[in-house]
This record gives sequence, structure tokens and C-alpha cells, in this order.
Amino acid sequence: MNLNEAEPGVEYTISDITTDDEDMKSFLFSLGCYSGEGITVVDKGRNLVVSIKDARYNIDTELASVIQI
Repeated sequence: MNLNEAEPGVEYTISDITTDDEDMKSFLFSLGCYSGEGITVVDKGRNLVVSIKDARYNIDTELASVIQI
């Protein structure tokens, strides 16, 4: 399933980033978002607030759809 389907407050492990867009992959990697890393959806609204390591990021649903958990 992708990150858009995640339950808030539950820690998941990223299994894959499914996109051919190298810029998007590079951006997500710079946030610490890569296979094997833990991720938690803190809040869902128009965008998702996610926690990766000790940082929080606001990502849109397009980015969240390529993050497989």
C-alpha cells in the first residue's frame, strides 16, 4: 500500500519508492525517505505531515502515492 493509505500515528517501514522520476526520487532521498526507513503519518488533511527520523515534513498526495509501505 502507499503512504496515502496509512493510519495516522502508526510507524511503517518504507518498502519502495515507485516512480521513474529521478528528481522526485532524489528529493525523497534527501528527506531520508528510502527503503527500510521508518515513517509515520502525523496528520492527514489536504497534505500529509510525516515524521522521518526526528524531522517532520509536509508532503502532498502525489509524493505520498509513490512511497510504498
